[in-house]
Amino acid sequence: MGSSTGRLFRVTTFGESHGDALGAVVEGCPPGLILDLGALQADLDRRRPGQSKLVTPRKERDRVRVVSGVFEGRTTGTAIGLLFVNENAHSKSYDNVRDLYRPGHADYTYDARYGHRDYRGGGRASARETAARVAAAGIARQWLSATHGVEVIGWVERVEDIEAAVDPEAVTRAQVEAHPTRCPIPAVADAMAERITAVRADGDTVGGVVGAVARGVPAGWGDPVFDKLDGELAKACLSLPACKGFEIGSGFAGTYMRGSAHNDPFFHDGERVRTRSNRHGGTLGGISSGESVIIRAAFKPVSTIFKPQETVDRDGNPVTFQNKGRHDPCVLPRAVPLVEAAMLLTLADHALRATAIR
Repeated sequence: MGSSTGRLFRVTTFGESHGDALGAVVEGCPPGLILDLGALQADLDRRRPGQSKLVTPRKERDRVRVVSGVFEGRTTGTAIGLLFVNENAHSKSYDNVRDLYRPGHADYTYDARYGHRDYRGGGRASARETAARVAAAGIARQWLSATHGVEVIGWVERVEDIEAAVDPEAVTRAQVEAHPTRCPIPAVADAMAERITAVRADGDTVGGVVGAVARGVPAGWGDPVFDKLDGELAKACLSLPACKGFEIGSGFAGTYMRGSAHNDPFFHDGERVRTRSNRHGGTLGGISSGESVIIRAAFKPVSTIFKPQETVDRDGNPVTFQNKGRHDPCVLPRAVPLVEAAMLLTLADHALRATAIR
C-alpha cells in the first residue's frame, strides 16, 4: 500500500535507497507520444546527487532504462516500465543505526507500522525513492506539453530567512538552472549559497520553500469536494520527503486580507474569461480557472545532522547518536524537480479525467 498515485495516469514506484534498483510503472499514458529519452534523462539529472558542492556527494548517475511500453520511439498505450540501478550505495555506513531511532527520521514510525524496517538510508522513506517519481513525471511533462502546451517550472524561493521575489509568470528554466541553488535571482542565490555552506560547516542543516508554476493549464481540470485539484496537488507535494507545508495562490498571506481585496475580478479578454489578478492561484472550487497554477511547498531542515543527538534504541535505552556519511545540508536545490514532478503527475491525471467525463 502507499506506492501508487493517480487514477487514469497512474504511477507505481518501487525500490529502496540501498536496494539493487529503483523504478516506476506508468499506466495510462496515451499511445503515440514520441518519447524523448534525452529530455527524460535531463529531468533525472536535475534531481541526482553529487551535482554541486551544495548537495550530498553521493555519486549516482541515475541512468534510466525504459523496459516496456515504448516501441520505435513511441508510447504504445501499455504500461511503461522505468528502471535504474543503485550504483553508489554504502550500506555499511548505516550499521550503527540498525537498532536505534534517528531524530527526525521515520525509523520509529516504520517500526511502529510494520515491526520490521530497512534501516539502510531509510528504505522507502528515503528521498532516493523520488528518482522514480521524477522519471515518471518526465513522461507526464512531455505529454502535457505536446497535447496541451502546459509548462511547469519550479524554483527555490526561500532558504531559511533569505527570500527571493520571483514572478511566476515570467521566470524561465534557464534562470533557475543558472545557479546551483536553483534560485533565479542571482544576488539572492549567492546569499543562499553562502548560508548553505556555513550551515554545512557547522554540521547542521537548513530548510526553506520551493515555488512552482504551471502555465497553460486550461479551465476545467479538477473535480469537486474530495478530488479538488488544489487538494490533490497538496497531497502530491506533502508526500515528498521532508515536505511539511503547502500553499496555493495567496496561501496563508491571504488570511491577512479582506474579501473585497482578495477576490479576483473576472473579465473577458476577447477570447476567454480571465481574472485581473491571481490570488486564487489558478483554482476555484477545486477546478482550474485557466490562470496559472501557482504553489509553494515548505521543506523542513534535513533530519541528518552531524551534531550529537539524544535518542533511544528499540528497547527504549537512552543513546547519544552522531550521524556519519554523505547527506544534503539543504534539500531545496534538489527538491525543485520533485515539486515539479508532483505538479506534473497530478495535472496529467486530471487532464485525462477531464476528458473522460465529457
